[in-house]
Amino acid sequence: MRLSVIVITRNEAANLRACLASVAFADEKIVVDNGSTDATVAIARECGAQVTHTGDWPGFGPQKNRALALATGDWVLSIDADERVTPELAAQIQDAMASGRAQAFEIPRLTRFCGQWINHCGWTPDYVLRLFRRGSARFSDDLVHERVLLDGPRPMRLASPLLHESYPTPEHYWRKLQAYSHAWAVQRHAQGRTTSMTRAALSGCAAFVRSYVLRLGFLDGAMGFAVCTMQAQAAFGKYFALYCLNRQDDPIPPAKNH
Repeated sequence: MRLSVIVITRNEAANLRACLASVAFADEKIVVDNGSTDATVAIARECGAQVTHTGDWPGFGPQKNRALALATGDWVLSIDADERVTPELAAQIQDAMASGRAQAFEIPRLTRFCGQWINHCGWTPDYVLRLFRRGSARFSDDLVHERVLLDGPRPMRLASPLLHESYPTPEHYWRKLQAYSHAWAVQRHAQGRTTSMTRAALSGCAAFVRSYVLRLGFLDGAMGFAVCTMQAQAAFGKYFALYCLNRQDDPIPPAKNH
């Protein structure tokens, strides 16, 4: 069974080498790059990846479908540049492909935030569908937070985690929050969705209570509090961005006669 690993990138020189090194067991590595201005492309080629350039950015889902279309292996593993496959997970992936138990597998993801692995807050266990037989799945067309759409039975789960080195500093989190909130709001606005400031405020409050109390974020200490607070900001931010887009559609009030 041949395995194709697909990665989409833009200015991921700081992450890509470690990412591709962790999947050295794969038969094929495909990188689809969108306008990197750093050493991302050179690093991808040094690591033996097949590199394709795209001039436009259609969103995460469509871009991953472009990478998927280039894969030739029997199985596909989709990972991000800031993720790492451990040797234990690599062995489980190879066993899963050979076993014939299922046509797709979810993998638990463990995320590091500002140097600390987060074990609660709703971040763990974070099962993501990343391994599937080629031809049995595709990515949704979402601009952000894309999903794998599987044709067939529900996926099974692997045990070893996929390591997610997503947020080395608070600045990384805020940059992603701003980009994701804008993309989410643009997509919902295009669909005709509306919201209110009340909805934005309630979403932020509910997100904090859910992650800090119900999902035991307090057990992660100070960093758990930080994660839950930022998740509340993320929930508020995306609805606030949509609210602002809605307001752009409001008619201009008529001038008052004096």
